Amino acid sequence: MHTTPLGYDRQNLAAGAPLPVPASAELVDRLNECDEILASFQGKLGDSLLALAAVRAVRDWLGQRSPAALPVRAEGPYAQLIARSGLLTGPPGTAPRGRFAVIGDRESIERHQAAAHVSIVCDPAAPPCWSTDGQAYPDMPARYYLALERRLGLRLPAQGSFAPTLITAPNRLTQQLQAAGWLDGLTIAAIAATSWPERKDYTAERFTEVASRIADARQTPVRLLLIGGDQDGCVRIAAAGGARGVRALHLDGLPADDLADVFPHCDLVLGNDTGLTHLAALTRTADGSGPPVLGLYARHSHSKWRTGLPHHHAVATPFSERMHQGDLCPVRDAIAPDSDVHLDAITPTAFARVCVEVLGGAEE
Repeated sequence: MHTTPLGYDRQNLAAGAPLPVPASAELVDRLNECDEILASFQGKLGDSLLALAAVRAVRDWLGQRSPAALPVRAEGPYAQLIARSGLLTGPPGTAPRGRFAVIGDRESIERHQAAAHVSIVCDPAAPPCWSTDGQAYPDMPARYYLALERRLGLRLPAQGSFAPTLITAPNRLTQQLQAAGWLDGLTIAAIAATSWPERKDYTAERFTEVASRIADARQTPVRLLLIGGDQDGCVRIAAAGGARGVRALHLDGLPADDLADVFPHCDLVLGNDTGLTHLAALTRTADGSGPPVLGLYARHSHSKWRTGLPHHHAVATPFSERMHQGDLCPVRDAIAPDSDVHLDAITPTAFARVCVEVLGGAEE
């Protein structure tokens, strides 16, 4: 695949060592003058969660420079989720004081541009797929983290996975589902919500068929949590008839904070290429456990739009694979798919086969 050389071998440098490439002197100087860091994300859920690697990079850099950590706060609709990452040292939503650095999407940067001492823009189209030590780092968290590592001029400590994980907490919804038996046996969550239904929606019907084929292969009933989008602001929890071997429950309009506490209690999470699927991959229990997550990719690079965590997998169309190989974006690079099949190219039979393999194979 197409990559951009990082310019140094990370594995041959100790954490805290100066890089053999020049740092951005102005960025370093301004960050050194700051009294506080503000993480501000107002855009899409998935983009915001993947960009938390940029907050982690700045936090790691500060830790290498001085044992006295600066306050790190968050604002915006995802502040409570960001607080689960362990990156914050101050309560979410608190207004910054004194000289502060803002890390966020373009909308947030523009909002704070006049007051911020320095701004770091998290633009998903910007950071390339880096390569070093004979390895490519294609996922978004790695792109953000390594881009900042180069600009800050120090070898930062993160290795392998660069995305911070979010820790689940006791939750009333989870307790209700457990009491009703929905988290017993083989439980699969299917995320049918998407920001682009006409291009990125596998549909609840196909997810149900996939669950039915998994039930047949594993010779066990499946409890399917079908998670839809918030169409009108109403929350709906309703049991429904499923396909053969499947008992389905529709969960629509639920807050992401609640769903984050449900995902780690499932045995498998399937989802469209959307923010809730990224959230499912990022959320783990306090002991680090959680299910494998399989995302479906039709148009965008399956490697770029992932967390980089080892349990986060992709099932992709040939077009998505070409975007991966060339490190391309159909929107940024104005590339039209050569067919209109989109997710139709991934049949429920083929998808179920992958799911069964991830779950450990079919029952004899």
